[in-house]
Amino acid sequence: MAIQKLALILKNPQNDEEFLLVKQSRPPKFDHQEYDSYVDSDLWDLPSAQLNPLQGESGSQSVVDFADSRSEEIDLKEFDFRSALNQIFERIGFGEIDRGEWKYCKYVKEPAFGPDLPIQTVFITGVLAAKDNDLRDIYKWMSVQGCVKWLLEVKPSGNRVGPLVVVGLINDSLGSSKWKVPPTISYQEYPPGLILIPMRSRTQKPFHTTNLVVFAPEYIPSDSADKSYIACGDALIVDPGCLSQFHEELLKVVTTLPRRLVVFVTHHHYDHVDGLSVIQKCNPDTTLLAHENTMRRISRDDWSLSYRSVSGDEEINIGGQTLKVISAPGHTDGHMALLHVNTHSLIVGDHCVGQGSAILDVSSGGNMTESSEQGSKYLGCN
Repeated sequence: MAIQKLALILKNPQNDEEFLLVKQSRPPKFDHQEYDSYVDSDLWDLPSAQLNPLQGESGSQSVVDFADSRSEEIDLKEFDFRSALNQIFERIGFGEIDRGEWKYCKYVKEPAFGPDLPIQTVFITGVLAAKDNDLRDIYKWMSVQGCVKWLLEVKPSGNRVGPLVVVGLINDSLGSSKWKVPPTISYQEYPPGLILIPMRSRTQKPFHTTNLVVFAPEYIPSDSADKSYIACGDALIVDPGCLSQFHEELLKVVTTLPRRLVVFVTHHHYDHVDGLSVIQKCNPDTTLLAHENTMRRISRDDWSLSYRSVSGDEEINIGGQTLKVISAPGHTDGHMALLHVNTHSLIVGDHCVGQGSAILDVSSGGNMTESSEQGSKYLGCN
């Protein structure tokens, strides 16, 4: 089971290298003075709508040309594309669709991050029939190059690019990573270069997986000789915490990565460290980074080699790019996060979760006091 979505790559009739982006709604206010005082930057993404099955009809009503469709997992002609397109056009103020040619582009399956149903997205392309003056300030024309610049040159309170643009357009054109994910493994790459692989783990219900983060960028020359990095490598893994029956899957990932490998552990819970033994065995030269409170709670069966202790503000060099260690206690007293400086992407471990709230592990020093103090310090990061 999955939720189907339609994403529209709407080309500019005057410049076919540009497509339409829609400003996304900001999070609601909570009538809390400190929370509401923080203003999020604008997020822009492709226009989209939920895609529902046809009701009592057959065929796709000839709205979309599926000549290039090669999906064997789903019959796209059984979905109501006309209704989804009408929803999109009504939202952006163009009324119902009355003309235009719409062509199938690609079908992207989201990995099963859980606990919600995964989202599978159908991308189609077309040319805008409306006039430019119909656009309001919540829409803009952008090129792939312009979106890449937003992603890689992040500025405080600047514009951000949503995942549909990255998955539907940028990842294919950028070729961001020299490392390719083994073909049998489901993953998501967002932003470019940061790869998320949901791995079955001993996590808390209703979740079933823990995100394995892999970063293996093309090498970019840097001023590393002028900086004191706590670790340097060609690839990074964050939180290898899969169940033992999925260690072979983790092994496929590790053995295809460069030998100069850095592993970063956000905290000591089983669902974040259960795969350390796999890495230790197949690449004993790996550099392990963790807080000392985390390491004293990790079994020597998981990791018996040396490690480097981090406490916050240390910097790591991976392929010429910088990541900064962020102290994030609260879930545990040794919880750490990792900031990818180029894109201001924060890898948070269990400090934030996708549904509900993270628990405070009082047996491991978890408390909200330290979390609030550290959060106030780093809330300037987008």
